[in-house]
Formats: sequence, C-alpha cells, structure tokens
Amino acid sequence: QVQLVESGGRLVQAGGSLRLSCAASGRTFSNNAMGWFRQAPGKEREFVAAISRTGAIYADSVKGRFTISRDNSKNTLYLQMNTLKPEDTAVYYCAASFHPFYTIVASGYQYWGQGTQVTVSS
Repeated sequence: QVQLVESGGRLVQAGGSLRLSCAASGRTFSNNAMGWFRQAPGKEREFVAAISRTGAIYADSVKGRFTISRDNSKNTLYLQMNTLKPEDTAVYYCAASFHPFYTIVASGYQYWGQGTQVTVSS
C-alpha cells in the first residue's frame, strides 16, 4: 500500500522559513515525478512545485523563495520555504505520479498525502 506522509507544517511569522517533508512508503518514486500543491480556505488546490529526474518547476508565486528537492535514498520529498508570506498560508499536499515527467496539473498525480497545515502570521 502506497502512503505519502507530510510533516513540518506549523505556525510561523512572515519572513520566516519552514521545511516540509513527505515520506513515501510502499514503493519507490526515484524515477517518478513528485510535487507539492496547496489549498487555502475557500480556494481551489493550486500547484506549488514539482520535480523529476530532469529538473524542477515552480509556480510564479513561489519562484525564488521555495526549493523542491528529494532524497531518493530516503524516498523522501522536501519543500524548503523561505521568506514566507501570509498568502502562503494553506494546507500543503505532497503528490506522486506514475510518470517520470512532471506536470503542474493535479490530475497528473495519482498518489496524495493527507496534507500539513502551514500558517504564516503577519
């Protein structure tokens, strides 16, 4: 059974940093695309960042502030978030795809974690 478990979300002040982790179990994803999405209250889930063997891609709203990375030896995905803003407040979801190439579309990912809450205070 495949599981993705996010951790690292918490309350942080604007300008601060957080690192989210997503531990995968049940299969390895080293050759698959993985990504982070987020959903704020009353809003649709939106793409944040994705990574594949060929590189990474970011939403314009987080480019230059967030960094996605992975440790294949630990089967773990990370999201380093710096210079956090109140508008970054959301539940952050980890996602993994059957496919090797990333996409910014949520339907391109078949496995999802339960989410971790990030709250940025002003």
